[in-house]
Amino acid sequence: MSRQATVIGETERGLVRDSGLIIVDKSAGMTSHDVVARIRRLAGTRRVGHAGTLDPMATGVLVVGIEKATRLLGHLTLTEKEYSATIRLGQSTVTDDAEGDVLPPAHVAAIVASAIPRDVLCAALAELTGVISQVPPKISAIKVGGQRAYRLTRSGAAPELLPRRVTVSRLDLLAMRPVGNMLDIDIEVTCSSGTYIRAIARDLGTALGTGGHLTALRRTRVGPYQISEAQTLDQLAEQFEFIPLAEAAAAAFPVIHLSADEARLLSHGVRLHLANGLEQPGGHAGAGAEVNGAGVGVNGAGVGVNGAGVGVNGAGVGVNGAGAGAPVGAGSVCAGSVGVDSGGVHVGGPSPVAAFDLEGTLIALVIENAGEIQPIAVFVP
Repeated sequence: MSRQATVIGETERGLVRDSGLIIVDKSAGMTSHDVVARIRRLAGTRRVGHAGTLDPMATGVLVVGIEKATRLLGHLTLTEKEYSATIRLGQSTVTDDAEGDVLPPAHVAAIVASAIPRDVLCAALAELTGVISQVPPKISAIKVGGQRAYRLTRSGAAPELLPRRVTVSRLDLLAMRPVGNMLDIDIEVTCSSGTYIRAIARDLGTALGTGGHLTALRRTRVGPYQISEAQTLDQLAEQFEFIPLAEAAAAAFPVIHLSADEARLLSHGVRLHLANGLEQPGGHAGAGAEVNGAGVGVNGAGVGVNGAGVGVNGAGVGVNGAGAGAPVGAGSVCAGSVGVDSGGVHVGGPSPVAAFDLEGTLIALVIENAGEIQPIAVFVP
């Protein structure tokens, strides 16, 4: 792993009581719950959870927390994600991916997907980029009337799912391959929490009049955690490594340092009033230092996002700046990156900040509310 990791040897297995994050490279065919169950056995603790479900078909980054680090997971779930995916145009399925039954063509004279010009495909992808309204797949874990959508769908009671606003800040077309009358395309996506790549495949096929579904999906980033530092379960079985809690929090969130008195009060759940809020001296770009180059780049304590609309290429296609997207001619067929704010490192509310004492001990995750620093997860004593 690229970060400093704690290693648990074979003789210590089952005695892990430290807290931290494991960046797992999930293999196809496993559920996220399967991964959690395996980590429980390897770490010897039942206090294990994950940040953001991956479908069984999908592979790639699954962030798993053990012990106190499970308190980070709900906030990491809301961070920006990156994916590489393959979409097949010319065929729709019940599940919007390759695991579902194929649906009959919507039109008798269906458009031949393999004949779609590149510029038409790029234009359709551009329409799915930015802040968009997306209807989740019917086979999903979203609750409708207290029941999961996938259960309602499989029982024959098709749920009516409401559209949700999500942000697709990068949607790049990398390759096109005709497959008979169908067309396989490879894409890379940077998006906010709650975005379904299956829905992008479905909506792209609908817009082009061909139908479409997802045939491969690999998650390559969750917040600051990249696929390059992920390990398979087999690798973890040989050498169990995890990122210690304090380092994990500093990598994922902006950081402030507190005096001994402030740290003591915060550890007891007391709200603090800091003269300069979360921008006081001692804060640094903890998350931005890790995520810059991926178009996030949050400075200080989550104030101000770089790379959002800075340096637009050509006719508004592909945003440069903090690595927010490859320009046309940089190896991709077409680039759909745009200058939009996906909420920086965190979406769906105030950005958490990791509060440390002057000795480097993680005290709590905090947010600023009405001029006060409010703890939302306390890690000491």
